[in-house]
Amino acid sequence: MTTAAPSSDPTAAPSADPTTAPDTGNPTTAPDTGNPTTVPDTGNPTTAPDTGNPTTPHSHPTAATHQVTNQAPPLSGHDAADDPVLIEGVRREGAAWHLDDLHRFGRYAGSEEARTWADQANRFEPELRTHDRYGHRVDEVDFHPAYHSLMSATVGAGAAGSAWADQRPGAHVARAATFMVATMLEQGHMCPVSMTYAVVPALRHAPGLAKTYEPLLTSAVYDPGLRTPAGKRGLLAGMGMTEKQGGTDVRANTTAATEQADGTWRLRGHKWFTSAPMNDLFLVLAQAPGGLSCFLVPRVLPDGSRNTFRIQRLKDKLGNRSNASSEPEFDDTVAWLVGAEGKGVRTIIEMVTMTRLDCVLGSAGHIREALAQAAHHTRHRSVFGAKLIDQPLMRNVLADLGLESEAATTLGLRLAGAADRAQRGDAQERAFLRLATAVSKYWVCKRQPAIVAETLECLGGNGYDEASGMPRLYREAPLNGIWEGSGNVNALDMLRALTREPESLEAFRTEIESALGADARLDAAWRELQDQLTRTEDAPLRARRVIERAALVLQGSLLVRNAPAAVADAFCASRLAGDQGLAFGTLSPGTDFGGILGRLPA
Repeated sequence: MTTAAPSSDPTAAPSADPTTAPDTGNPTTAPDTGNPTTVPDTGNPTTAPDTGNPTTPHSHPTAATHQVTNQAPPLSGHDAADDPVLIEGVRREGAAWHLDDLHRFGRYAGSEEARTWADQANRFEPELRTHDRYGHRVDEVDFHPAYHSLMSATVGAGAAGSAWADQRPGAHVARAATFMVATMLEQGHMCPVSMTYAVVPALRHAPGLAKTYEPLLTSAVYDPGLRTPAGKRGLLAGMGMTEKQGGTDVRANTTAATEQADGTWRLRGHKWFTSAPMNDLFLVLAQAPGGLSCFLVPRVLPDGSRNTFRIQRLKDKLGNRSNASSEPEFDDTVAWLVGAEGKGVRTIIEMVTMTRLDCVLGSAGHIREALAQAAHHTRHRSVFGAKLIDQPLMRNVLADLGLESEAATTLGLRLAGAADRAQRGDAQERAFLRLATAVSKYWVCKRQPAIVAETLECLGGNGYDEASGMPRLYREAPLNGIWEGSGNVNALDMLRALTREPESLEAFRTEIESALGADARLDAAWRELQDQLTRTEDAPLRARRVIERAALVLQGSLLVRNAPAAVADAFCASRLAGDQGLAFGTLSPGTDFGGILGRLPA
């Protein structure tokens, strides 16, 4: 594991601590007097020179301006998994056996070393090399060593494809919890991790390919570099769906597939947004004679030769800077058909569904990290004679944010539990997951930018400074709302599930009604929502309103059953009964603020 930082590592700069001596090249020593262990001759050998240190007899009158007080220390050296909401959810969804490993990974994610890697991976961005020094196409992307360190730790902790090879009940829940903690640390490197997890069920539509590649896709070994897949200790997967002319409308794709005599296919076309181009395998969509189909494209062919995968450029993105996203061009590119010809969307949707689950988990983890930073700052910052976290209005803001975070985390882990049980043959859970994933992806990802903006504001000007890490969280915040389908896509997907898969609504109904009678506000909200879910008039026009309400009712049901009374009551009052303003920090005076704030991350 590489840990060395480059010479420009901001963490390696000399200390600005006013208690240190002047900068002489060694900030821990006194000024150069010919004997670095002694102080200069000032006529009084028992006193130190005037360095501006206000504790010395000869302090300068303005030295007090250099004292640092009332600033929060960095949030590091902690267990990022030490969160009652996360731990309770892991237990509830059947993965208590994973808690020791989760806390071990949480201590890594909260360590100063790991957080330095996260910063470096985003400051020193991936670089594209299209050609080598001799003019040969290589189409490789170089990453900073910190990125590889993050990947090695996260894949090694089982957050990629390992759950598919783990037969223990709750394996997908365990993996989801690890994924959330890893996202709290750094979101960019989670893209290849997520796609590697999600590719497995789709690849199983081609049993021969799955037999070859699945053992390596489920490996807990990060083995970077482009080499023959069968010769590596672990593989990473990616996905290429969208094209310039279509975007979400993938049926407008123009990439063409031509079948060969040996059973392979050749692709020609240009993909628009393909992340992690240094991954080993990609599922892509292309037009075959029988219609839009799904294909497996390896970067390196079984004989060791490079497949044609011309990276035209890397995207210059708002956030997610550590992750390389690219535009690859296919030109006589070798591919293998996955699933039936003409059924490409149906095949690749298996991968899309699992990545949408990860969008929910990632957003919930990201929200939790932002809240942890706000809680940490306000616990250490004093204003008007009291800790900021004890000020009434800040308590309202943090409690309101805490409700959102607890609801998102609880919902994400409920989905992971459903995914785990669905993989083990539970048809009811599979039907629930179909509708609940679309609903949750829409709402949790939609809330992320607003929540992160509010937590940044809790830090004031400190939060607007890059050194705080909050600007990186803010730039990342919109991504999951766009990735694997924007808000409109998921709202319309909800409508498709309601009309084409009525069993998903029945499973959703069963989930909600298991909490009926516990809170009158939840009961009333569910009665109103049922009418909205079954009305077909103007359904696309109303879809966002309906999916938002569905998400809130689902979250309310989960909290009423599983959260402390203070949390469930405040959520139902504010989110379902409307006793809340349009901004955070507008909960009613009767709210049990102490009960909610006691659930904040440590």
